[in-house]
Amino acid sequence: MNLKKLLLLSASALALSMQAQVVGTDTIKNAEALDFDTYMRQLMGESKVRLDTLPPCFRFRVELKDKAGSPYSLSNPSAYLSEKALARRAKFGIKVDQYDLPVSPTYLAQLREAGVKIFNVSKWNNTATIETPDSAIVEQIKALPFVKNVTFTWSQPKVVSVPVLTEEDRTPKNKLEPYKDIYGGAQHQVEMLSIPQLHQLGYRGEGVTIALIDGGFQNADRVSTVKQENLLSTYNFVRPDSSVYVEGDHGLNALSCIVANEPYALIGTAPEVKFHLLVSEDGLSEQLVEEDNWAAAIEYADSVGADLVSSSLGYYHFDHKAMDHTYREQDGHTSFASRAASLAASRGLVVCISAGNEGDNSWKKIGFPSDAKDILTVGALKADSINTVFSSLGNTADGRIKPDVAAMGQDVRLIDADGTITEADGTSFSCPLMAGAVACLMQAYPTKKPLEIIDAVRRSGHNADFPDNVYGYGLPNMMKAYELLKQAPVATPAKKIIAKKRK
Repeated sequence: MNLKKLLLLSASALALSMQAQVVGTDTIKNAEALDFDTYMRQLMGESKVRLDTLPPCFRFRVELKDKAGSPYSLSNPSAYLSEKALARRAKFGIKVDQYDLPVSPTYLAQLREAGVKIFNVSKWNNTATIETPDSAIVEQIKALPFVKNVTFTWSQPKVVSVPVLTEEDRTPKNKLEPYKDIYGGAQHQVEMLSIPQLHQLGYRGEGVTIALIDGGFQNADRVSTVKQENLLSTYNFVRPDSSVYVEGDHGLNALSCIVANEPYALIGTAPEVKFHLLVSEDGLSEQLVEEDNWAAAIEYADSVGADLVSSSLGYYHFDHKAMDHTYREQDGHTSFASRAASLAASRGLVVCISAGNEGDNSWKKIGFPSDAKDILTVGALKADSINTVFSSLGNTADGRIKPDVAAMGQDVRLIDADGTITEADGTSFSCPLMAGAVACLMQAYPTKKPLEIIDAVRRSGHNADFPDNVYGYGLPNMMKAYELLKQAPVATPAKKIIAKKRK
């Protein structure tokens, strides 16, 4: 994610997992030997620590030939999918298939026996991400009879500078200034989508489960605008031993666009949804492994039965140039993360992904996985409904309209880690605004298939008659989408691609 903030690592994760020498204002040696309390006392008050001379470490994506030697079967899906995940498939007539079967435990065991650590896995892509201090071992891994291919995805940065959270950082002030409007600071951004009318009908996301995949949710467990009773689970796919609440606040910013529920201060687009908070973004470097993390996270969202995914992350340029993506890869299945997003859609999940903020730089186009198929890619608008200069452009390499739709993405009101209302720019925030709006539609029409929901949202856009590579189908009117869903389903007609200049 190229406009990401540097994420905040927990001291425990640094001390316990990185096992490196730490250098701050005062030198702290042998961090791995310190107990957590002592470590925190030494760091308390420091604004950041610097990790030097980290030991070599590498990660590789191992693609497997098949799923042989597995105890799992298609006849017993409850062994690896939750009751809610199975109910979603049954509701939409989706059969459990080979993609749903877990990666073979036999193969994973043999990889471990070869001397590597399993960092994460993707059953949909049938891969395992391995970690090793010795890159030469890859030749041994390639020779294993069940291995199809091996791809380099990550190397340990030699020097990283890591901000440190103090107890003050973890104690939000929760000071909310009152506004005259019931939606508080969010009034205009929700009105642009006609959300208040949906809410007045009783559709506020109740009964819908959303998973947010992001870079950290600092203080989401302590800010007053996030209702803890609606939290279902958290998981950190970057540092599994570290809390999602100490990994930066970008995810919290996005979350608040959906779930904030403080009248006359800030109300999000779907304040009654249940949610999972998943971290896949590593703020210490930009490397291909983050797509593997993302795939693992969206598979988790599927397996626990989420209905909807919102992710404000995107990739195209990495620290290692050989990892970079190209325009021609934007076909919805070449990128690892894009393939996972497309497969999630085929499992009955509605997936909302930010288009990206590259419109005014040399790349200009959407990133990955926002090129995925059968999802909603969300661009950014100003308060006057004109596109922002930074919102990434479409279309995909195979000719599909992107972005699909757009919502307010400049001067968006949201909650920061201090628990106060602030403003921020980016498709990172137009995306969750849209995801919450979609959640309200899903509550209103729980039996409508994801593609029917997506179709109605597209057709309700102000630019639906002439979709292009700037606005896509435009700013949706969610009340119009609500009315369209009352009617018999009508497939979105094929549209000629029109490339508009940015305004």
